Amino acid sequence: MQAIAKKSVTTESIKSVIAEKMDSAAYNSWVAPLKFDISDSDVFVTAANQFSADFIKSVYLNILESVAGDFGLKLHFGIAGAKPVSVNSANDNKSVAYVPATPAVTSTPVAFDGFIASEENAFVLSACKKLASGSASFSPLFIYGAAGCGKSLLANCINTVASGRTLMMTGAQFVSEFGRAMREHTVFAFKDFCRNCDTFILDDVHVLGGKRATMEEFLHLLMDLRTQNKNIVLTANAAPGNLGGFDRRTMSLFASGLVADITAPTSSVKKSMLTRNGVTTDVADMLAGRVAGDGHLVMGVAMKIKTYTELMGERVTIAVAEKLLGDTLQKNKTPLSKVKSMCEKLGVSYDEVCGSGRARTLVRARMVMMFALKSVTKLSLAEIGRLVGDRDHATVLYAMSQVEKLRASDLILGAEIDQMINECQ
Repeated sequence: MQAIAKKSVTTESIKSVIAEKMDSAAYNSWVAPLKFDISDSDVFVTAANQFSADFIKSVYLNILESVAGDFGLKLHFGIAGAKPVSVNSANDNKSVAYVPATPAVTSTPVAFDGFIASEENAFVLSACKKLASGSASFSPLFIYGAAGCGKSLLANCINTVASGRTLMMTGAQFVSEFGRAMREHTVFAFKDFCRNCDTFILDDVHVLGGKRATMEEFLHLLMDLRTQNKNIVLTANAAPGNLGGFDRRTMSLFASGLVADITAPTSSVKKSMLTRNGVTTDVADMLAGRVAGDGHLVMGVAMKIKTYTELMGERVTIAVAEKLLGDTLQKNKTPLSKVKSMCEKLGVSYDEVCGSGRARTLVRARMVMMFALKSVTKLSLAEIGRLVGDRDHATVLYAMSQVEKLRASDLILGAEIDQMINECQ
C-alpha cells in the first residue's frame, strides 16, 4: 500500500485506519484507550499498564506497525511512565519451533474400546469416532458433563486414534503456555505451534473463563482452525451457554458445531469397569449400586481392591470390601436425603425449596425435584408434595406435566434431568 501523505497524518486518522482493520469490540477494548503522539516521522503509542502492553504487542502489533508504515511513520511502543522504545517483532517466525514447557499430553494412549459406554452415551461416543475417522462435518465437537463422566478419556481416545497430527492440551496448559509465550516474546511461534495440526483438542476449556487475554487468543485460534477445516474438540464441565467468564461471542462459537453431553456411569457401566480391573463379579455387583456415579471414584475403588489383594494375599469378598471401603460406599438414600442432594446440584437451599419463593429458577428446581422423586421412588404424589414444602397433590401433578413439556422442548435440560434421576437411584 502506498504511504499516505504526511500532511494528512493526525492521531485520529491513524486510529480510524486501525479501527477499520479490527473487530469493533477488540478495538474499543484495547486500542481506543491507547495514547498516540506524532513527532516528525515517529508515532509514539503508550499503554496504561504492562498487561495491556504485553497483550497488544502479542496480538495486534502487526496491525499497528502496518498502519504506521502506511503513514510513513516508525512505531514506538511504551507504557505510561516508562520510556517508549522502538518496536521490533517479538518473533519473526524464523526461530526454532516452539517447544512447550510441559508435554502437551501426559495420559496413556487409549483406543475407543477403553471407554465403556452406556446407552445414554452412545451418541457422544459415535460422534467422537466419526470425528477421529476424519469424516465429520461438524467442528468444534463440544463435550460437556460433570467430573468423572469420561470427558478426558474420550478426548484421549480421539488423540490416540485420529489420523494426521493431533495436538491435545488441557485448559491449564494452554493458559500457562500462552503466558510463557508472552513473557518470552515467542507468541508468534506459539501461534504456529497450535495451528500446525489436523486435530486440536482442549480438555477443560472452562479453565479459560475470565482470563481475557488468553480467551482472545484462543478465540482467534478456533476461528483460524475452522477456516482451515481442522478438527476441533473441546471438553467442559457445563454446556456452552452455562459457562462462566465467557462472552456471548465465545459461547456462540463453542455451540456452533456439535454439542454433546456425557452422563455419569450407570450401574452396569460401573460393574463393567470394576470387573475389567480384576474385581470379582459378586463384589462388583454389590459395589456398582453403592459407589457414586463418578468414574474417578470407581477406578479408585478398583485400585484399592487390587492393591489390597497384592499386599495381603487375600481374596476380597463382599464382607471384606464393605469393611475396606466403609469410607467410600454410600448408605441407602432416604427420600429426604435425595431431595437435599438434588438441592446441592441445582444450586438452591432446602429451606428455599420448602418455602414460598416464586423466583423462576427456584420454581423450576422444585418441579424438577418432584419429577425426579416420582421417577426413582414409589412415593405417592401427596408424599412427594410433603417432602418439598407441603405442596398439595394438584401442585405435584402440575409439576409433572410441566417438566415433561420442558424435556421435550429442551434436550439439554432433559439430559440433565435424566442424569439427576440416574444419580438418585
